[in-house]
Parts: sequence; structure tokens; C-alpha cells
Amino acid sequence: MFLRIDRLQIELPPPAQQDPNGAAALQELLGGKYGEMSTLGNYMFQSFNFRSKSKLRPFYELVASITAEEIGHVELVSNGVAMLNNGPETAIDETDGGDITDAPFDAMKDIRLAASFLSNGGGAAPVNSNGHSWNNDFVTTTGNVVLDLLHNFHLECGARLHKLRVYETVSDPLSREICGYLLVRGSVHAHSYALALKKITGVAIEQMLPVPNINLDKIPESQKYLAEGSHRRLYTFSPSDYTGIAGVWSADEQALPGDPPGALEVVEGAPEGGKIHELAGVPSAFSPDYAPEEMFEIAARLYQASR
Repeated sequence: MFLRIDRLQIELPPPAQQDPNGAAALQELLGGKYGEMSTLGNYMFQSFNFRSKSKLRPFYELVASITAEEIGHVELVSNGVAMLNNGPETAIDETDGGDITDAPFDAMKDIRLAASFLSNGGGAAPVNSNGHSWNNDFVTTTGNVVLDLLHNFHLECGARLHKLRVYETVSDPLSREICGYLLVRGSVHAHSYALALKKITGVAIEQMLPVPNINLDKIPESQKYLAEGSHRRLYTFSPSDYTGIAGVWSADEQALPGDPPGALEVVEGAPEGGKIHELAGVPSAFSPDYAPEEMFEIAARLYQASR
């Protein structure tokens, strides 16, 4: 079962302005070939389909725990997309009476992903930066643990290049914060799969393939996560399960060359995280609905009744 926590994995800076084209670029990290939907889909179904779980426990638990982190990455990127589409965090616009006669969203027809407003109300969707739907064909689950781990290593290395290219495309602090954090965590996942392959086969994969070769000291937004040791931590994302990942991600192993030095560590549970930002209702876009004040009153009564 999955445990859900009402926070994002990190604190995100609120956007200074509405930037739907920046949100479109960020969509690539969600629904692109190497996006978070792909990493989630691969690890989730591999964990469901994993053969000989009891005999291969550390490798199963590695894939299972990273699955839970990837759900949080999907949530993180989705919130970033919605925040950029929404703009600065504000209360509902009381002056917006829902008048649609003067085409209040005329500018939205010219944005890169007009469907993000027309179909999703400015929210995220499992699509790439061109609006193409995320594809289930991006999921590989062979039933062969070595092949799956090798595929996962390739996927994480590809995802880091993916994130770097998006980082080089955007300039807003929100998108760059997401990229900076995910570059660090993608490094952890690639490192963990490389260690798993090394331990199950005896082959030093870093002598053949990059583990990973993007130097994070060139990414300013990654520095605070490196300084706090996020590059050395693998989370169980569970109150008591998946501690067996310490068989792969062990204190005997060290951080990657080029990152701040230190022993690897397993952390039980999840990161402290940051708040989920409020997205303002827009009456002329029919959100929440035609009579939002009535809905707010009902919700307030229900919330008070639950206390």
C-alpha cells in the first residue's frame, strides 16, 4: 500500500508571474520519454511483477522504495506546472464576476500548450512539452532482474540529461528549483541501480557506462541539496518496511566522485518536504464553479465538523 503525505518533497518558490510557456517546457519532465511518469511506470510495475521477492529481497525493496519516491516526483512536477500556469499565489479574484462575453482568456490561444488551459483549466496532465500523451510503451518490465535493473540505470541516466536540457531551456526560479532537486535525486537513483547491478553480477558498471557524468557543481539550484547530503540518502518512504535497501545502498559505499564526500545512508520514512501551494479559483473559468461562495461555505462547515 502507499502512504500519502499532504506535502511536496521540497519547498517550491512561488512564481513571480504567470508563465504558461515555461509550464509547457516543464511538462517534458512529467510526460516525456524520460519523464517522471516513465520512471514511476517502470518501477511500479516492475515491483508488482517482481519474481522471487523473498530470495531477491534487497533488489525488490530497492525498486519498490524508489517507486514511492517517483510518485512524489510526479506530484512535484505537476504542482510546478500548475503553479506556473496559475501565476502568483493569490486569493480568489472577488472582482471577477464570471463574465465571459469579452473573451477574458484571449491570450491563452497563443500559448504553446493551449490545451493546458482549454482542457485542463491550467493544470498539469500526463503529456510531454508538445502535448503528446505519455506512452505506456515507455514501460519495461521483463521479469529478469538484471535486465530490469540495467534498463532502470539507462532510464535514470537519460532522465538526468532530460532534466539538464529543460534546465537550460527555462529561466524562472520555480522550474530551475525543480530541475536542481531532481538532478540530485536522479543521481541517487542512477547510483543505486549501478550498485545493485555491481552487487548482483560482480561487474563494475561504472567502467563501461557513465555513473552519472553530469557534474552538479555547475547547477546552482542543486547546491543546497548537496550540502544537506541529499545525494547520499535513499529513503524507504515507509514507516517500517524496505529497510533491506541497506544491502545495496550501504554505509560501506561512498558518494559519487565530484559530489560532496561521505558515506551513503538509508533514511526510514520520507523527506520533511514543503507546503503545497494554493491555486486561486477563477470564476470566469468556472473554477471552482458558478457559485464558489456557496461551495466555500459548505467546505468550511464540513471542515469544522471534522475537528
